[in-house]
Amino acid sequence: MPPIIKVIIPAFNEEDSIAHVIKEIPEIVSEVVVVSNNSTDTTESVAKNAGATVLKESRKGYGYACLKGIEYVSSQDIKPDIIVFLDGDYSDYPAELTHIVEPIIEHNMDLVIGARVKKLRESGSMTTPQIFGNWLATSLMKLFFGAKFTDLGPFRAIKYDKLLSLGMQDKTYGWTVEMQLKVLKKRYNYTEVPVHYKKRIGVSKVSGTIKGAIFAGVKILSWIFKYSFT
Repeated sequence: MPPIIKVIIPAFNEEDSIAHVIKEIPEIVSEVVVVSNNSTDTTESVAKNAGATVLKESRKGYGYACLKGIEYVSSQDIKPDIIVFLDGDYSDYPAELTHIVEPIIEHNMDLVIGARVKKLRESGSMTTPQIFGNWLATSLMKLFFGAKFTDLGPFRAIKYDKLLSLGMQDKTYGWTVEMQLKVLKKRYNYTEVPVHYKKRIGVSKVSGTIKGAIFAGVKILSWIFKYSFT
């Protein structure tokens, strides 16, 4: 039997992009779960009309939204084999989901990161703070853990049982790096798949503001140093 794949999409005011994202997700996915992270626009109705299951999480934070999605999936009688996380801003190419889950299905990988490599990125799609932050974080993970990560890309797939075993905690911007650090600590198998990346629709809530970029950087570094000395 083919694996059961579910997609979790955290979304905050993505009314202009969310339908595009949902409609381009491959049919191998059994359910798309959009978690509205206190959206004040029509994100929820647009996502529902596009065929997604829509949840509400009033506590602002990327991690809060992801945890809400996991809680929902865990409450279902039939559990998935793979969870894919995908942003709702249409900066990723949802059709590439098949490439991201392939190493799990074909090679028994536990975690697959969609790596936003330079040659596949649209010019201007990642800000200078994003590029530097990714380089710094992955360099530190290589230094402390011998990791081979090159990106903290949010487009990623992970085995459902392995995801639960990580005991994810971060409520905001440290979610992605926490997952990668815990995978390293537990010595799970992981790999990266190069993905295309384009300018998002709308303004980024993190890298688009100085406050957001600084806060995200602090959270990411705090997780790395926490795991480096424990």
